[in-house]
Amino acid sequence: MIRFTHVTKTYPRTGTAVQDVSLHIGKGEFAFLTGPSGAGKTTLLRMVYLEERPTVGEVRVSGTSSLDATSRDVARLRRKLGIVFQDFRLLENRTAEQNVAFALECTGAAPATIAPRVARVLGQVGLSSKGTAYPRELSGGEQQRVAIARALVNDPFVLLADEPTGNLDDRATRGIFQLLREINAAGTAVMMATHNLELIKRNDFRTIEMNRGSVVYDSAEHARPQEALEL
Repeated sequence: MIRFTHVTKTYPRTGTAVQDVSLHIGKGEFAFLTGPSGAGKTTLLRMVYLEERPTVGEVRVSGTSSLDATSRDVARLRRKLGIVFQDFRLLENRTAEQNVAFALECTGAAPATIAPRVARVLGQVGLSSKGTAYPRELSGGEQQRVAIARALVNDPFVLLADEPTGNLDDRATRGIFQLLREINAAGTAVMMATHNLELIKRNDFRTIEMNRGSVVYDSAEHARPQEALEL
């Protein structure tokens, strides 16, 4: 479903961000992506939704290739992906319902279908009673749930989460992670970048560790050594 084949990404001013990465994320899989700051995690995720393209190699996502995808192909691909960021990226002048609806409006959804779809995903993330609240009236955990609802409203086959709990306290982190587990259990693949080593160690999901742009450990290929994840 997601396949990196000898992918390298180099920037003219800052150098190599990702170095010769090959990996495959299968349908319905949950994978942690971890490593120190600057390891290349965000660049890797950005190449999945083709915000960035490899300098060398190929990224192939559900039949769309980085080698020849047109702008129309990229737009079509992104309608099938859910993307969640650390900083929520909600529109402050729109309610929770309106923030989620905006994702449907941008993809040309039929107006009559928007309200029921918004209600469904807000219920899924436990915010049915918060639909008319503005972001400033919500806690950090609730804002992230709105962001997840927005990512889910187009029924993506994969959810990409870039440090989704990075700005949250322990209780909110547990709630968001449990929500991601439920989303995964329902059939959506999840690729989650995180620095939270305790979260990783407590859960037996695939772990991909990066350092200096390279994948240095992948639990799908190796038994986890005692010293793994000591970043």
